[in-house]
Amino acid sequence: MTLKPFSAKSASFCSALSSPWRFKQTNDEAWLPAQVPGCAHLDLLRQGVISDPFYRANEREAQWVETRDWEYRTEFIAPAEWLRCENLALEFAGLDTFADVYLNGELILQTDNMFVGWRVAVRELLRGGQANDLHIIFQSPIKRTAPLYENSRFRYPAVNDQAEKQVSVYARKAPYHYGWDWGPRLVTSGIWREVRVHGWSQACLTALSIKQLSLNANEAHLEAAVEITSTFTGAAELRYRINDATSSLIHTTTFNLRPGAQTITLPITIFHPKLWWPNGLGGQPLYTLEIELETPRGGDTARQRLGLRTLEVVNEPDALGESFFVQVNGVPVFMKGANYVPPDSFPPRVTRDRYKQMFKDMRAANYNMLRVWGGGYYEDDYFYDLADENGILIWQDFMFACSLYPADEKFLQNVEREAVYNVKRLRHHPSLALWCGNNEIAVAWKEWGWQQNYGYSEDDKKDLEKGYSAIFDEVLPNAVRRHDAGRFYFPSSPISGWGSPAEFTRGDNHFWGVWHAEWPFEDYQTYIPRFMSEYGFQSFPDVVSTKRFATPDDYDLFSEVMLHHQRSGKGNALIKRYLDEWYRPPKDFPAFLFVGQLLQAEAIKIAIEAHRRAKPYCMGTLYWQFNDCWPGASWSSVDYYGRWKALHYTVAKAYAPILVSPILEGGRLGVYIISDELRPREATLKLCLQKFTGETLWSDEQRVNLAANSSQLQCDEMLAAFSGWDERDTFFHAGLWDGPTQLSANTLYLTKPRFLELPAAKLQWDVKPDAGGARITLQTDTLAKNVYLLLPDDEAAQFSLNYFDLLPNREISVTVNSDFTIEEIAAKLQVITLRDSYTP
Repeated sequence: MTLKPFSAKSASFCSALSSPWRFKQTNDEAWLPAQVPGCAHLDLLRQGVISDPFYRANEREAQWVETRDWEYRTEFIAPAEWLRCENLALEFAGLDTFADVYLNGELILQTDNMFVGWRVAVRELLRGGQANDLHIIFQSPIKRTAPLYENSRFRYPAVNDQAEKQVSVYARKAPYHYGWDWGPRLVTSGIWREVRVHGWSQACLTALSIKQLSLNANEAHLEAAVEITSTFTGAAELRYRINDATSSLIHTTTFNLRPGAQTITLPITIFHPKLWWPNGLGGQPLYTLEIELETPRGGDTARQRLGLRTLEVVNEPDALGESFFVQVNGVPVFMKGANYVPPDSFPPRVTRDRYKQMFKDMRAANYNMLRVWGGGYYEDDYFYDLADENGILIWQDFMFACSLYPADEKFLQNVEREAVYNVKRLRHHPSLALWCGNNEIAVAWKEWGWQQNYGYSEDDKKDLEKGYSAIFDEVLPNAVRRHDAGRFYFPSSPISGWGSPAEFTRGDNHFWGVWHAEWPFEDYQTYIPRFMSEYGFQSFPDVVSTKRFATPDDYDLFSEVMLHHQRSGKGNALIKRYLDEWYRPPKDFPAFLFVGQLLQAEAIKIAIEAHRRAKPYCMGTLYWQFNDCWPGASWSSVDYYGRWKALHYTVAKAYAPILVSPILEGGRLGVYIISDELRPREATLKLCLQKFTGETLWSDEQRVNLAANSSQLQCDEMLAAFSGWDERDTFFHAGLWDGPTQLSANTLYLTKPRFLELPAAKLQWDVKPDAGGARITLQTDTLAKNVYLLLPDDEAAQFSLNYFDLLPNREISVTVNSDFTIEEIAAKLQVITLRDSYTP
């Protein structure tokens, strides 16, 4: 629910507190300028007290910040329009985490949860016409929770907490701040979301819930529950309307208010409703409900957007095991997307422009789902607004990951407050698909050795399991049931592990055989679950991003800095091991960065295509991970600075609505056609077997019928039936065409890249003006594998296509957005291929 700014008609307002802030360490005397929203680390960085923690190994020098107490202070004068309101409240959208809040010397609030907002009535404490002092003292989360750690009966597993004493589980604070296997340890304190002043007289709107009762082509019947807090008894009027692009009809209801909280129910009918669809299947029309409450001397206003659709997560026994798929508007939809981690170690510096760009990148890569992973934080309201607008369904974890947690009464009450607050805040978004209690805790308890490694007794195990159940089988689902009835909830992802073949027949799965267990990439084609909600492979950022956090002296895979920016223990060695298996040794470090990204893209391409070929047995693939919270090696497809890796370009093709997918198995060459479109269509399938030099050994062309929402094997040939080919210099190409429009194209190599005998291609290109940048047209006489376009001096350059194969005697055009002139682009552009990365 969004509150409108001050309205003379309603005599209510809600506005950000914009007065300047100061901060200091508690034991210091001098106050320094601060920015709010913000945190101590960012303010110290602005003042030059600490160096950029993301540069080289500077993070180590900033660890002392987590052990200090920090104070923030501002003074503000309450304007006359505030004081005309009978009720005034300070609203804190986010305090991180243990805070004592004073107004004019009076303690008004103590907080212990980063994930909730707080509201405090302050009308009687405000001084009219003079400065009001707002003073917030943040206690070190490490010191605050240390006694709980020391006095605990258990040592709770917290395997990603990068400290000897793992206290993270005792604080309701973003777990990744304590470290993870893709991010640093930077344990923050501060005012991380807005501070607002809310004023009203006689009555205010405190919450709004909209329930969709029925939906068909003619009518949508809704019920809006409006929660009101009142300080008077008497008649009130509520005016409301639903707005879309074409209609706006005002309704009015009159009722009697009484002091305290009450709920008014409003029936709403929308004629000829427009359905909201996930990206790729239709539009994302949104309606706006506007409400105005009026009393004799006051009132309040609010508005909320909504989308009309039906959504069901089907997780039930079937003939194959146990299904897990998402059905939207009656249609089973294959989910394509990734896991999402916080986009910065310091959340306050994530701007609206950055959020917009992230969703633009998701949509460009044909996502329709994003999993907001449980080790970060519940995202900003604007994030979910963008998900609604872009058709990206949100899988929402509660913020619990890879750890066991306390379950005493005080902790459970804190968790309940957090769950209720966020469920009520997010429930109206049409993009919200499901709630999940935690990330990997159930499977960890069974399969990660916690029960043995921590020396738990049988009584310990029973009590820990009881505590787990209290949080994930009682508190969280009860909050969903009470405040978001009908939304799917399940206690832990994954439902199944990957230790046996039977596990892949039920529910969702996190498959880490590739990477953690060091299995070969080919196993992605064997171990296919009903829904793949996690899997991945690492790479470093490209050379343009790497030079922003490292120097040339650090350009070695096992240098101190490269190891420091790799938080997955054996990660760098593991990248090298897989790279040696798949590619020839890169000639230098920049070449390694390039080839390492190709390696990552190859792994995930194999997985995605296997999952999509297995439709409808498998109905979703969410790779780990979309983004980064800092620069370094990780599983991301878009690096911390927003630059697409080879993986993101690959995903954009692999997630296209129509995919042609050739595969070589047991000497047989199969071609699958996968369509996510909801209507059948005809197309032309063009196949060829070619030498790298361009000589065609075999070709075929056939008309095919693409069934709606399906995967079908279209071609199945014995490779031995063809003559003249050599796996080292031959490729198979499949293209799907609708007249002159190419729907999908895919190239299959008959052996790993390290064995390919790549020719020295005569690449030619020209650069011409294009809207916002330039158009680069390239052609080649022989195969140019993995063409990599680079503007090394332009950190923001974005190519429409990159890391692509340019086939013999073909031409391709790529656009680039750049601030450079055409002449500068032409002069600075580097065109690199896989063959250039090693010494032939």
